[in-house]
Parts: sequence; structure tokens; C-alpha cells
Amino acid sequence: MKTKYLISSLASILAFSSASAAGLPPAVTGKAQEIIAMPDGGWLTLDKQGLRLLDTQGKERSKVSLRAKHLDARTHADGMLAVFTDADTQKTHAYVADQKTGQLRLQASMASPDFSLESMCLYRDAQQLDHVFLIGKEGLSEQWVMHNGSAHLVRKLALPPHSKHCRVDDQSQTLYLSVPDSGVWAFTAEAETAAKLKPVAMAAPFGKLHGGVTAISALPGGVAVLDASGKKLHFYRQKDGQYLLSEQIMNLPYSAANIHVNASGNKLDFLLQDEQAKTWRASSVAWKQPAASEIAVIEPTVQTDTVARHGDAADDPAIWVHPQDARLSRVLGTNKKQGLLVYDMQGKQTQLLESGRLNNVDVRQNIKWGQQSFDIAMATQRDENSLVLYVINDQGQVTEAARFPTKLDKIYGFCLYQPRTGGLEAFVNDKDGTYQQFRITHNEQGFSGSLVRSFKLASQPEGCVADDKTDRLFMGEEKRGIWVVSARADQPADLQMVMPVGKQLVADVEGLAIYFGQQKNYLLVSSQGDNSYLVLEAQAPYRLRGKFRVGMNLAKGIDGTSETDGLDVSAVNFGGEFAQGMLVVQDGYKRLPDGTQNFKYIPWFAIARAFKLE
Repeated sequence: MKTKYLISSLASILAFSSASAAGLPPAVTGKAQEIIAMPDGGWLTLDKQGLRLLDTQGKERSKVSLRAKHLDARTHADGMLAVFTDADTQKTHAYVADQKTGQLRLQASMASPDFSLESMCLYRDAQQLDHVFLIGKEGLSEQWVMHNGSAHLVRKLALPPHSKHCRVDDQSQTLYLSVPDSGVWAFTAEAETAAKLKPVAMAAPFGKLHGGVTAISALPGGVAVLDASGKKLHFYRQKDGQYLLSEQIMNLPYSAANIHVNASGNKLDFLLQDEQAKTWRASSVAWKQPAASEIAVIEPTVQTDTVARHGDAADDPAIWVHPQDARLSRVLGTNKKQGLLVYDMQGKQTQLLESGRLNNVDVRQNIKWGQQSFDIAMATQRDENSLVLYVINDQGQVTEAARFPTKLDKIYGFCLYQPRTGGLEAFVNDKDGTYQQFRITHNEQGFSGSLVRSFKLASQPEGCVADDKTDRLFMGEEKRGIWVVSARADQPADLQMVMPVGKQLVADVEGLAIYFGQQKNYLLVSSQGDNSYLVLEAQAPYRLRGKFRVGMNLAKGIDGTSETDGLDVSAVNFGGEFAQGMLVVQDGYKRLPDGTQNFKYIPWFAIARAFKLE
């Protein structure tokens, strides 16, 4: 299918005559290599002498003098944020063009990178943080974020070499790159996602771009591409991860050298540089914008030390509460390439137990067997297809105490259950969907486990959480959704769907945890497919109360989270910002700067405030 959002008549779409350019004063359109319209009707222009702020008539109000190139801009509370590069030093500068004062005010600067700079562009994320992409000639590139007058390196990138232009569609979080020999490519602008490069518009013979690309401009939900001749303008719309070429290919009556587009409602306002006349021409075109996706962004306030293994290593956390002083509590986390990690409430690692390839971990406290009481942690060990049991003392020191073999072929997810009748039980699953329920006991000979129930889901599960107060077990089936079943071993495993995978819950379904509030209990779920988290009421009909992402906390130098495997939550008063409890999530990509994976702590009050939770 081809999109049909553009007006059918080319004559009515683009009237690039002298009349169409009449709204641009000659002083604006003359020698400017790049031009951007200001919200008040003024102009930002870039030429070989620098960046200029002009009024509506083209009169210069302010200027930054240097040999500049690569202008990009976003709206700002005072007018416009303009970012450009010093061609001599390769330093990139961000200035605020103040509409009221008519001044260009330095906002931040980025040092010259250790590579030859080929292009630069801006990106404004869902938190309204402004990022800068520095695109290197040989494919070495960087992403920076600006905050309070300074810039911070977010990540290093490998992008197509010799990318001549870059532009970002903020709404779809897509970075577009033009490469002379191959065409236009799309890359993930959001740092907290897996790096993915997709072809958009390929040069002939692989696509319809004859000779390559002259310039590009990001559109809401797509990209405009000016071909090598400068006389044909192609429009591509993003849909379901694919790029569809519009039926319209705009044939220009002149050769254009550059393009800037501003989206307004369901209209695009164009500025195209006439290469022969050395001027800029303006016009408009209809363009239906995709609906904006609104989702809350909540900041973490603590992050743990990073794990000692690269790649997909950190997986699942569990919270242990100190019996006398909750501020001395611990967070346990698995490193599936090494063992069990223990962190304090400030995120500092206090222990490493090299127990092998652990996947999921869970904790229960004050478990009584006879006259003895224990705080217990258990985890799945993937090399042995076994369960590892740990004892936690009153100071939060963790010690391995036992291992129980299972007959599972590919042991995977896990959670603990403390029946109201006492004791301790464990649910463990296999990648084939099999669930096994074990009863844990303790006597003079030590700990032991016995199988008391088995059942099976249709496909691969992982995360699960038991509601000890109501004897229910919530399970995540990665590709299908969330199920609930009786946790009691003497009851049949009658599965009931809580929420299927769909628009809100995006596969894979990963970590699950329950927040036990004073008035209501909430089920927290990692919706890994769109890097978000769902808050559902933990009682039928399991109403969805909110959906959020974890963003950057630049004040504390903490990056956001993505591709979260495991999570845990507690309603305990840990003091300070965690007085109402906290959520702990695994982070799939450590940024700001790049590093190995870790865990992030999020205050519960921020989640409760965002969704007006009881």
C-alpha cells in the first residue's frame, strides 16, 4: 500500500514562483547557506561569517561571528535553540535566540570530537531534553545531552561512514542519515534502545533515488528527501517500522541545494534553496501528522555500581528489608554471567557471590521452621538447572546455604511464595512453559525441597510474583500476556488472563512485582517491547492505572532504563525520598556514558503522584 496524504495536484502543492518567495526578505534569502523561521516571524540564518538572528524584515539583530556550518534548531521558551558547528575547531555550540531581547545567548558547547566531523543535528526526547548527534566522517559518532549550561556524553555510536546530512524526527525518535553512495538510513535516536539501522530510500539500482541524495529533512512520522539532481522531492512515511514512498514525487522547476521543513498542524512549511538564483523559496504542503504518544517519564534517583561482565548480564533484583533500620536494607541482583550481587541503599556493591549463571532471584523474610527463623533468597542457576538458596543475616550479609536440582531442561524464571499457613514455596519455570512448585523445608540436616505441583503455559514464561496475602500467582508469558492462578499446591492450575499482549503491554512480558499499599495493591510489569512499565490494580478487574518510562536524571548523572528484564518493588518506608517505598529495575543499556549494565532505584511517591494512586 502507498500513502496518500499529499495533495494530488503538484501545481497546488508547490508554487515555487517569485510570489511564493515574496514572504522572505531579500536580506534573508541572499547569501544564507541555511535558514530557519523563528516563531515570531524572524529568521535564523547561517553563512560563512556566522549565525545571524534577523527580524521579520531581514534586519540583523544579533550575530555570532565564526565560520559556521550544520545549523539545526528547536523551539525554546525564549524563542529558539540553535545548534551549529565551528568549521575550523569542530566545536559545536548551542545558542538561545531570544525573541524579546534580540540577542544570541550561549547555552552550551561541546568539545571537538576525536574524529573528523561530517554532520550534526538536534534531537528533543520525551523528557524535553535536547540531544546533539555529532556524525563522523569515518562512521565514528557521538550523542550528547545538554543540561544547565553544560553538555554530557550519552553514548558513542557506529554509523554509516560519510553521512552527509542528519536530521531527527523527535516524535518517532528516529535519526535520519543521508549517505551519497547508498541513500537514506534510519537509526534509533533514543539512547535507551538497541541500535538498529534501517534503509529508508536507496539509491538506484536498489531504490528510486537516481544519483543519491542532496539533502534531507525530518517530518513528523517520516522524512523528505531531495535527490541528487536537486529537482525531485520524495516523501517517505514511517508505518509499522517500514518506510512507504508517497505517490507524489515533487518535480521542482529549479535545482535545490538545501531544504528546511517546519511542521504546523497538518501542514508542512518548506524552505528550499534555489541553487541557480542563490535564494530561498517558500511554500507549503499538506501532511497528516501521526497521533502523538503520551507516556509519563519518571526519573530514577539512585543507580547501582555496574556489573563486572559485558553484554546482557544483569537480570533480576530483589529487595531485602533490614529488620531494625530500613535505611540499611539491601538490593540483591543477578548477574547471569557471574553470580549474585548485593547492593546497599546508595547503590554501592557490598557483596559478590560467584554462584554461576543466575537468572531470577526473590526474597522472603522471617520464615519459621520449628524454633528457627530465616531470611531467605533463592535464585535459578542455569548451568545446573537448579535452585540456589541463600540465607541473609540481620546485617544483610548473604551466604549460600543449599542447591536443589530440578528436572527442568532449560530453567529460567522464578519467584517465592509464603503461604498464609506458613513455610516457604518456590515457583520455577522452563523455557518450554513448564512450571514446577517446590516446598522448601529445614531441619537439622539443612534445607531441602520437594516437588508439590506442576503445570504448563503454552509458550515461554519468565517473570512471576506471588501475592502471599491472597494466595495468587501472577505469571508473565512473554509473547501472550499476564496470567493469574491459585498459588496453593492443593488447587488446580486454572489460568485466568489478567492482560493480553497488545497496545499497552508489548512483548516481551518480563519482570512482575506487587506493591502492597495501605488502601490498594498494585501489580508492576516490565513491558520490555516498548521499554515501559505498567501499573495495574492487583485485584480483578486489574484496571490499568498508568504506564511510564524511566528517563534520565541529569542532576545526578543517572541515565534512563530500557529493555528491563527483572524488577522488584516494596512499600516499606526506607526513609527520605523512599519513605513511600521504591521500585528497582534492571537497565538493559547503561548510558551517560556507556558502560556495563546496572540497576536503578525509583521513588514510589513519583509513580503514585504521576497516576494519582491511592
